Amino acid sequence: MNKRDYYEILGVSKNASESEIKSAFRKLAKLYHPDVSKEENAAEKFKEAQEAYAILSDPDKRRQYDQFGHAAFSQGTGSGGFDFSGFDFSDIFSEIFGEAGFGFNFGSRSANRATKGRDSIIRIYLDFNEAVFGTKKTINIDVDEKCDDCSGKGGHGEESCSVCHGNGTVTTEQRTLFGTFMSKTTCSACSGRGKTYKDRCKSCKGIGKINKNKDLEIKIPAGINTGNQMRLAGKGEAGNNGGPNGDIYLEFYVKEHPIFKREDNDIYLVLPITITDAVLGTKKEIPTIYGNVKLSIPAGSSSGDKHRLKGKGVAKVHSSGTGDMYVILNIIIPTKLSKEQKKLFESLSNTNLEEGNEFKKIKDYLK
Repeated sequence: MNKRDYYEILGVSKNASESEIKSAFRKLAKLYHPDVSKEENAAEKFKEAQEAYAILSDPDKRRQYDQFGHAAFSQGTGSGGFDFSGFDFSDIFSEIFGEAGFGFNFGSRSANRATKGRDSIIRIYLDFNEAVFGTKKTINIDVDEKCDDCSGKGGHGEESCSVCHGNGTVTTEQRTLFGTFMSKTTCSACSGRGKTYKDRCKSCKGIGKINKNKDLEIKIPAGINTGNQMRLAGKGEAGNNGGPNGDIYLEFYVKEHPIFKREDNDIYLVLPITITDAVLGTKKEIPTIYGNVKLSIPAGSSSGDKHRLKGKGVAKVHSSGTGDMYVILNIIIPTKLSKEQKKLFESLSNTNLEEGNEFKKIKDYLK
């Protein structure tokens, strides 16, 4: 049977580098591996690529192939013949399928590796004042914690796995037309850990974790706002193989206040005043988040005028300092007037206001 050229199979040139050859085989293995490919003749194409890679990835065998072609590895050529038995593809398969995400596990390294427990997020709803001044909250959570009875191992009486003899992997041979290929797979008896237990833990049923319901008391700092998060380090799910616990993240949502509006660390209050207050000026007692204060409103004020009360805002949660409070004037125009009030406004209409700059601008534009 005529064999295809190895370089042609991998789709590389004869002067291809080692990395180019490996990269070409990686692509073909992802495409034709029998466990993932549904293409017709995938198994044959995969074995063909394996043979080509086994030759061209070895500098000595590649040199023989470049000189004698396929005859260098044919039985009875005097060249000794090439036997695939003992050629281990597990390393490159682990690299290929690990990156590709097909779920292959060719070793026990990941099974034994200490990993952090899962993080979780909890929403916390706060009243306006709770967020501004800080508070304490007790939250109830369900969390998987390390089993105390077996110290998170899942069993008692640790011993080496009788199937893989502590390696965590099982080596299998596959005989093909091109020879015998060896591959490693995760030991199903110990899930790649290399060890088993004489007795499964009755408390956690071999999982190593127990779900517990508990209360956590947390201190919420002053100045928290909607969207802010707070991390409770190590309060999440227990880790695996001695890994650290996960974290709990608290995400805050603050309810609106009936009269105050918050923007970052500043507080805004819209203050309604009468026309008389605006024209003549006045003093008003107004609320702040720290108590009532007196605000002087000068004569001749207009709607939209802004008055700043320094330091009457919200504390900055991540730094020192406090925001400010801003009072926005809103002149209320009366809709119903008594006869006496109407006469007063009519008398005001005789006031000559056209000397003002604002009126003059419009008058000049109309000319």
